[in-house]
Amino acid sequence: MKYPMTKQGAEALETELKHLKSELRPQITQAIAEARELGDLKENAEYHAAREQQGMVEARIRDIEGRLSNAQVIDVTTIPHTGKVIFGTTVAIANVDTDEEVVYQIVGDDEADIKQRKLSVNSPIARALIGKEEGEIVAVKTPGGVVEYEIVEVQHL
Repeated sequence: MKYPMTKQGAEALETELKHLKSELRPQITQAIAEARELGDLKENAEYHAAREQQGMVEARIRDIEGRLSNAQVIDVTTIPHTGKVIFGTTVAIANVDTDEEVVYQIVGDDEADIKQRKLSVNSPIARALIGKEEGEIVAVKTPGGVVEYEIVEVQHL
């Protein structure tokens, strides 16, 4: 099964993967070699710490490679602007009751970060917005009840 991912999200993972393989992996290998030279491995804290870090880095490399191999990279800037909310678009919405406006980009699960205003495509707000157009009112079920938002603007950034 393919998972949607923005072009920026894929590039960020590729950058992290390159860093892990070309910088961290050799550093850890060097640290393990230096720790081995210190002798007895049973009570060698530096050796055990380096081996543990190596395990975490290798697991992260496998995780990133798996995510990238199953990613369906979508570059929203190449899709014609129709005013419809689709994966990857940046959406300005206004709370109908309070007029409070927020802007979110709809991204894949791996990229979601509410502090950076990146909403998972599977979040309740994103699911309510997908397929709707500028000017439409959408109702979003929240723990505090149903909140209505107006879609102010849809951008392909």
